[in-house]
Amino acid sequence: MPFKAVVFDAYGTLYDIQSVAAVTEQAFPGHGDMITQIWRIKQLEYTWLRSLMQRYEDFAAVTRDSLIYTLRVLGLHAPAATLDRIVAKYLDLDPYPDARAALAALQNCQRAILSNGSPSMLEGLVKASGFETLLDSVISVDAHKVFKPSPLAYALIQDTLGLAPGDVLFVSSNPWDVCGAKAFGLNVAWIERVSPQAMAAACIRTDQVPPLTLFKALRTQMDELGFAPDYRITALSELPEIVTRA
Repeated sequence: MPFKAVVFDAYGTLYDIQSVAAVTEQAFPGHGDMITQIWRIKQLEYTWLRSLMQRYEDFAAVTRDSLIYTLRVLGLHAPAATLDRIVAKYLDLDPYPDARAALAALQNCQRAILSNGSPSMLEGLVKASGFETLLDSVISVDAHKVFKPSPLAYALIQDTLGLAPGDVLFVSSNPWDVCGAKAFGLNVAWIERVSPQAMAAACIRTDQVPPLTLFKALRTQMDELGFAPDYRITALSELPEIVTRA
């Protein structure tokens, strides 16, 4: 059965979260990479903790709080204006080079984003990248006030698009997101941007693992949660063929 919609995660899937490193390095020379990786790890951790605690704050608050944590544990200090400038990069993340072409090639089905991002963050991000005409819907988990991978977050796809899970292909580079979407019943494509072989090679003969390598080891390999993606791809450019075959 052909897919009636392709729904994308935003952060790390359509947009490169590592592009914040340019701003963190500018603000704190020599610390940019470490800040970027700890910030993202804590940002995700705070979404899961807040969901479990049932103490929801939107992704803008989570993003700022996790940056404040990161700077504190590294012994760095920043005035409010510097914090604002760093956080603002989340409104202007670099899209992956193949994102625009992939979205354009999928024009025969509905195209949407389902993201942890708050509505204002996603609106700014989509506008800055010029993707407004390439997306039919931009869905924020804020509507149900719980973060992915809660089933309530993925249920927003059906609520918004009016489609059953089996009619939707969900696309993410985040393994925890892939597992959550698959557990909910969606068809799932995982963008495997970092192979295990590349990870093994990066860790050979070194006593100190670079921050980005450690992040990739923690967040880019498929989790052992009993759920596997339907499709494993290495780039967004592979999606049109998958949709055509379906």
